[in-house]
Amino acid sequence: MTTKSTRPGGRSAAVLAAVKAAVEELIAERGRGAITIPMVAERAGVNPTSVYRRWGDLQTMINDIATYRLDPNRPLPNTSDLRRDVELWAEEFVAHYSKPVNAALLRAGAGAAGDVESDCLRNRRVEASLLIERAPESFGLDPEELIDYVIAPIIYRIIFSPWTVDKTTAPRLVSRLFARVPIA
Repeated sequence: MTTKSTRPGGRSAAVLAAVKAAVEELIAERGRGAITIPMVAERAGVNPTSVYRRWGDLQTMINDIATYRLDPNRPLPNTSDLRRDVELWAEEFVAHYSKPVNAALLRAGAGAAGDVESDCLRNRRVEASLLIERAPESFGLDPEELIDYVIAPIIYRIIFSPWTVDKTTAPRLVSRLFARVPIA
């Protein structure tokens, strides 16, 4: 009896990786408004029907690629100090979106999100919940406060004023959260 060996991920994973790389490159080169699915397929070396079959339309594909970059399965900070964990989490966002291609993908994903809640927001809410749940002292915080005080201002700045984001952004926002200073 022979056993069939399988490739990890196989052709589907290879196509997905090629399409994601193509989207990142094209958005970095031309901007979100100048790309099409046939253009992405050509750059990725795949048939456009493969792209349409997986995502359906450009808007869905862009949103998926934009949220893909921050892996929801990555380990979250776990120092047993909620404030430090939130600060490390926020610093990760700042570092990630300080890369021009990631910022361009975020802007493209935000533009493509429409009026439905994005995977990005759902994933961040789950992460915020996990950070709070495992903290020995949660200070009465809820996940929405972590989003409103820390993540939303980072995302807003990356989309609209990226020059205002630096290594002081995350600690400053976390300080506001823990001081319960309302964001004006």
